[in-house]
Amino acid sequence: MFPAPFEYLAVRSVEEAIDALARHGYDAKVIAGGQSLLPMMKLRVAAPSVLVDLNRVEGLSGWQEDAQGLRIGATTRHAALERARPLAERYPLILATAPWIADPLVRNRGTMAGSLAHADPAADWGAAFLALRGQVEVQGPQGTRSIGADDFFVDIFTTSLAADEIITAVRLPRPVGHPEATYLKLERKVGDFAVVGVALNLEVDPEGRVAQAGIGLAAVGPKPLRAPQAEAALIGQRLSFNLAREVAALAAEAADPTSDQRGSAAFKRDMVRVFVQRGLESLRQRIEGRQPASA
Repeated sequence: MFPAPFEYLAVRSVEEAIDALARHGYDAKVIAGGQSLLPMMKLRVAAPSVLVDLNRVEGLSGWQEDAQGLRIGATTRHAALERARPLAERYPLILATAPWIADPLVRNRGTMAGSLAHADPAADWGAAFLALRGQVEVQGPQGTRSIGADDFFVDIFTTSLAADEIITAVRLPRPVGHPEATYLKLERKVGDFAVVGVALNLEVDPEGRVAQAGIGLAAVGPKPLRAPQAEAALIGQRLSFNLAREVAALAAEAADPTSDQRGSAAFKRDMVRVFVQRGLESLRQRIEGRQPASA
């Protein structure tokens, strides 16, 4: 199918983009990679009358590290993060998650910021964003603000962004301990939406105890979910088989899946349990491999 007619605006600045959104309101949509929006337009699920293209805005692409953490520009492609080897030591969850995003064609065009703004509950970046305790930098007619991960997702395909605001960057805090992370995903075929996705991000102190923990869940609720009770059970502990089993059960309780063509709610909840336990076991092996023999 073909999309409904629309006006195309290739803006040159963030201010120009915000002005266009302010003038057209909900009839306008921002586009960077378009890997979620354009298929919806072709199916007439979405029919914006104006597309505001950010790709010609300077300063929105690329990533930079500073003393506070990592800043990822709004037009930075998934593929750029997949190849960002310098981030592997401090932000391993980024490199663990990026290869799971759809397929190479989508990763070459799509963006993390666009995926977060789309707010598909089955999207991989939403779970990772929550596990990393990220923030989005937002700009609108009233100025700039930051929105934390826990406040950003409101409901299915709904965020706390106003109609005349855009994401200019994604911010991830600098880890205080040694980070260990993994992303596990069940999909029916390569490039499919997640049946279940689990993002695990731990920060470990020199003695091998968990100082910070993040567990994000994809495709098991109306929005990406965190598992705060499961996270709390990890703090101050050394990973063990019994602890992983306890935490996995708590994470499964945090899930709120529905039954559909990809599986029953009970199956999805159990897959959260399996993935969290499996992921924690793999992280335990990595952490123990780094510890001195006398630790």
